[in-house]
Amino acid sequence: MSSKDCGQHGHNKRRKRIRHCCAGLLIFNFILLITILIIWAILQPSKPRFILQDVTVFNFNNTVPNVFSSSFQVTISSRNPNDKLGIYYDRLDVYAVYRSQQITFPTLIPPTYQGHKDVNIWSPFVYGTNVPIAPYNSLALAQDQASGSVLLLIKIDGRVRWKIGTFITGKYHLYVRCPAFITLGAKTTGIVVGENAVKYQLVQRCKVSI
Repeated sequence: MSSKDCGQHGHNKRRKRIRHCCAGLLIFNFILLITILIIWAILQPSKPRFILQDVTVFNFNNTVPNVFSSSFQVTISSRNPNDKLGIYYDRLDVYAVYRSQQITFPTLIPPTYQGHKDVNIWSPFVYGTNVPIAPYNSLALAQDQASGSVLLLIKIDGRVRWKIGTFITGKYHLYVRCPAFITLGAKTTGIVVGENAVKYQLVQRCKVSI
């Protein structure tokens, strides 16, 4: 056998080993994926449950046309209903919306882990100073204030991961929507706290999408 034939034979053996390794790796990944999907189907993870407990209004100013300034503190609770799954909240941005328009800057809640059946409570401040709003929303807001009630939406946009034993999933987008009905003036149902703040006890269940 010539040295050329020996070299070709060795090259073919290396190619076969590489193909076998690739095939073995693909089979292993496929089995792992199937196992994860089966475990996921058996556990049937439930979405976290969010409740808007209260809103404290410090500033609510629409005196300048098409410009809005506000400051709130919101108390939000989150419960993990799962027995065997934990939840990593990698990012949570909280902000207020009026008639589909964002009226405050987003406030970031620090990342946290939520164990089985655990409850987390956050009380972030959300505010916006001289935020431009659409003319029709400025008019609608003035009308709502005159009537004594305003419906806001407290939104949370974030990223979460699930923990199953030692396995942690990839990131999922979390959407939370909490209606907040605020009464003003003579119709207010809030409690005066401090000098210029009014606290509204809401205990409003939020809509959660993942």
